[in-house]
Amino acid sequence: MDLKVGVIGTGAIGIEHIKRINEKVQGAYVTAVSDINVEQAQRLANQIDAVFFETGEELIASPDVAIVVVTSWDPTHEKYVLEAIKHGKYVFCEKPLATDSAGCKRIVDAEVKAGKKLVQVGFMRRYDRGYIELKEAIETKKFGEPLMLHCAHRNPTADENYLTPMAIINTGIHEIDALRWLLQEDYVSAQMILPKQTSFTHEKLHDPQMLILETVSGIHIDLEIFVNCQFGYDIKCDVVCETGEIGLEDPAYTHVKAKGKNYTKIAPDWQTRFVEAYDYEFELWVRSIQTGNLTGPTAWDGYAAAVTMDACGKARDTGERTLIQLPECPALYK
Repeated sequence: MDLKVGVIGTGAIGIEHIKRINEKVQGAYVTAVSDINVEQAQRLANQIDAVFFETGEELIASPDVAIVVVTSWDPTHEKYVLEAIKHGKYVFCEKPLATDSAGCKRIVDAEVKAGKKLVQVGFMRRYDRGYIELKEAIETKKFGEPLMLHCAHRNPTADENYLTPMAIINTGIHEIDALRWLLQEDYVSAQMILPKQTSFTHEKLHDPQMLILETVSGIHIDLEIFVNCQFGYDIKCDVVCETGEIGLEDPAYTHVKAKGKNYTKIAPDWQTRFVEAYDYEFELWVRSIQTGNLTGPTAWDGYAAAVTMDACGKARDTGERTLIQLPECPALYK
């Protein structure tokens, strides 16, 4: 029987996920939506033959909703995830799981008390073919132990609503989770460097930024976050091992030779670059619920990312190396 999905938040990403569930994913369809923009959400509900709920809480409580997707405004994520746990319903929450590590810890505690993994966090990098191949090469130790990672997260432009802390909170957070997953190691320290700024930034955004992370075994990671690079959406991850280097390639399917040049296209935005990863993410999420065994990023992963994010913010503000300490991981997540 197909799973009935309720979606809280019908902005850009919410609408994309609704289309994804209804048009691409087997075994699920959207039966309910909720959003503070009532007119838009009601119109959408009519278009997809779903029920509109005034509040996310009403949607979660509905017997016509079996599983929940949270794509609402970031500060509302925590309360909706906690509500879904209270009702014993599986919930997919776009990042961030909560706006700070304390909020993520409250979700972890609630889930541990419930005694069952119900939460999956939308860290879709784990479903990208390039990252999956990197992980396989690292785990098989084909080139020996990983020693260093050189990474970049570049966006073509950022508007004036994008502020300095968002380089970590909204952008670098993807690498913070994906690299921890790749290496299967926690971080022990973070440093932030604020280099010379691009002329394309504005007074409330220091751009670019450099993040340096160290893992438990001493692996060194440097991550360039540059959100006004002008030339495209460019994601890099080069893993330097003892006898070789493994790196991501842009998933371009054609190249062009013209006017004395040989070049390949760069993705213009994150939707284009990771569309297949998003599709695969939801396909596996639904399948894992059907088998009763969640396999994706957990609430604990969301918490670990938030603790790291907090440390990065402190390192940026103080200019000093900041230690990262996680409590003992609960048995539920091992």
